[in-house]
Amino acid sequence: MDLNALSTVNTTGTKTSAAQQGAAAKEMGKDAFLRLLISQLQHQDPLNPADSTEFTAQLAQFSSLEQLSNIHAALAELKLYQASINNAQSVSFIGREIEFQGNQVELEAGGPVGLEFELQGAARQASVSLYDASGRFVRDLALEGLSAGRQTVTWDGRDRNGSPVPAGLYRFEVQAQGVKGEAVAATPYARGRVSGVLFENGITYLTVGQRKVAVGEVTRITQPSLEALR
Repeated sequence: MDLNALSTVNTTGTKTSAAQQGAAAKEMGKDAFLRLLISQLQHQDPLNPADSTEFTAQLAQFSSLEQLSNIHAALAELKLYQASINNAQSVSFIGREIEFQGNQVELEAGGPVGLEFELQGAARQASVSLYDASGRFVRDLALEGLSAGRQTVTWDGRDRNGSPVPAGLYRFEVQAQGVKGEAVAATPYARGRVSGVLFENGITYLTVGQRKVAVGEVTRITQPSLEALR
């Protein structure tokens, strides 16, 4: 028998198997990969053993893939753990008064409601327009001589004809002009007491009356007054 021919055949088979291990390492588990490696070493040609450098490279590649897989699993667990902590902490909002960015206010029957906003600069005049939940215009409130910063305007719950409007959600928009007639930016704010917590698509929302507020929109948290608790 031609030993050179046999050596050539075995060498080719060894190199082919070693190359296949690289792809197999990506698709099989650690134990299966090691069994394949040991089997390859046991059946290699003793006259022409496989190059250990190639096996070392395959092991290093598998080790890197395994480490990345472990990191991915650890990050997934950390994300779930962080979400559970955030959800648990969000429950503590229930019963508290919060302030948040938004232009919706909830009018109670027969009662006035405050409209809050922050001006980026002084305004010679401003207009606060109110709309109901259907988008219908309700009333304009005219203001003059406003300084920069927080402003609070009380709406008596009546429309432009002086008639009381039904309780519910209303939207307000602020348009302000500076001394030279330039537009002055206004950021609207709202407030209310948290009555519940919602978890939707990885986002935590606080229920404030009929409104749903993302936790990231909250700007202030306070304890409710004794009157509010009665």
